[in-house]
Amino acid sequence: MYHDFLILGGAGLVGLQVCRQILFNLKPRRIVVASLLEAEATAACARLEREFGDAVAFVPAWGNLFVPREMANLPRGAILADGKLRGKLLNALYDDYEDSYRANHLVNLIRTHRPEVIVDCVNTATGFSYQDVFDGAAKVRGWITEKGVAAEGVADIEAFLLSQSVPQLIRHVRFLHQASTEYATKVYVKVGTTGTGGMGLNIPYTHSEDKPSKKLLAKNEAAFGHTGLLFLLARTPDSPIVKEVKPAAMIGYRAVQVMETKDKHDNSDLYKAHEVTLDCGSQGGGTLNLREQAQGYEKSGKLRVPVVDTGENGVFTRGEFAAITALGQMEYVTPEEIASTVVLEIRGANTGNDVISAMDGSVMTPSYKAGLVRSVALSDLDSAEKESGIPSVALGRLGPPELSKLLFEAELLRNAFGSLENVLEADDATLSEKCVSVLESSGVARTAPSIGIPILLPDGKRLLRGPRINVPELEGHNVSVSLADAKLDAWAKKGWIDLRPANLGIWRARVGKMLSARASLRAEGSAAASIHSFMATGFEIGEVVAWIFNNEMGGYRVK
Repeated sequence: MYHDFLILGGAGLVGLQVCRQILFNLKPRRIVVASLLEAEATAACARLEREFGDAVAFVPAWGNLFVPREMANLPRGAILADGKLRGKLLNALYDDYEDSYRANHLVNLIRTHRPEVIVDCVNTATGFSYQDVFDGAAKVRGWITEKGVAAEGVADIEAFLLSQSVPQLIRHVRFLHQASTEYATKVYVKVGTTGTGGMGLNIPYTHSEDKPSKKLLAKNEAAFGHTGLLFLLARTPDSPIVKEVKPAAMIGYRAVQVMETKDKHDNSDLYKAHEVTLDCGSQGGGTLNLREQAQGYEKSGKLRVPVVDTGENGVFTRGEFAAITALGQMEYVTPEEIASTVVLEIRGANTGNDVISAMDGSVMTPSYKAGLVRSVALSDLDSAEKESGIPSVALGRLGPPELSKLLFEAELLRNAFGSLENVLEADDATLSEKCVSVLESSGVARTAPSIGIPILLPDGKRLLRGPRINVPELEGHNVSVSLADAKLDAWAKKGWIDLRPANLGIWRARVGKMLSARASLRAEGSAAASIHSFMATGFEIGEVVAWIFNNEMGGYRVK
């Protein structure tokens, strides 16, 4: 069983109950309680120590998981208000992945604490959707003029780019994948959300005049986009066991109390109302100012009211709580029930509440019929090639870039040598020389450069190219790269046909492995049939490249 836990959102309503359930059921040695704020994390650890004593190490951790470590303790408003910090956050979200990975606060938490189990109770979808991409879009559109974008609008444009949920989710899950793999996390459990408390498009609760609320639907989009990425993580080799528990009801509650609270505009003051006359007129000539200075209104106290505290969902009055939890509305599920389900899933029980397992059980999988039809399609393609005299190698439309590059290199070897056995018997220089000799007759010299795949000739100094080169990939308006900083080897490996002897030597070595795997298949039967086998009977270039993806690039399915 597992002993070291990292609970993200551990000071929250669900997170604290997850800590308790782990303590009751899993005999932990250490629980890292991570929260957004230091005070929350330290208070939660102190509370757990009072309840359970010091037999378990409770370690507080805090900060924003989705930003670089240097910004983790800054409010988002402070980051958006500072041009330099906005620029750094934009770089972290959109620029070099490796630099962003090393700087990310979540990655540093995992690196520091090396947990066996991560339970993520952070309301990720809410956090992203409440950045309000729609409000950001309205502001940006307001700055756009016939002459372009007003200089004053740059901050709003950058904030709008930073409010996009999709780039944030993608980076977050990729960081999680790499860090959990690198630091040997065994299990990752996400406590997710439907975004609407289990209700549909007819949900009556709204954050605006729209019904359904755009902001609420953005939460739903982020929530299930997150689930989709976790579905992929669960199908990635060497990743932790991935589960998601997704409550489809309102979660609550922590306590009932009379307290000073705030409205949705962060206001906690009561004011004496002003009476105004509405000058509507037949032409609608009057105006109504929606925002006036609070100093012009006499204060009459604080917004103090009995409320029920539902944790991350906020506080509700009696009327709001009764309405939202009533039969036929969002209704209600307790954090203790969620935490109990989470712990059962960590223990390996089948609760029926793991969304990832449910998706695994409901998606359609490869079929026997498709396997039979595949061989017919390949046979017909072979006949079409022979009848037309046109090789069917690659169009460059199916990524990654290595796919087309490897297919064309395999096609050159097939044309030059005819069989894998002949490739194995030649030396590197001969492989390179003969591949060059069939560039024209194979059609590769015409097709590959035309679709953006250049050919690096044996001397490593000359390149056959067309009007476009696909690798390195360019984003934005840039159309060139500096050769002074060129990473020719990386580009050639990624998406150039590389006819240098060193690369052909790599091909010869992999061909040897393929033929060895083919021989063991005959000797050992079905026990040897796996992604490591090479099952093609001839020089089928697609099978060759699939073998490379399976055995060299880790690009294979596990389910």
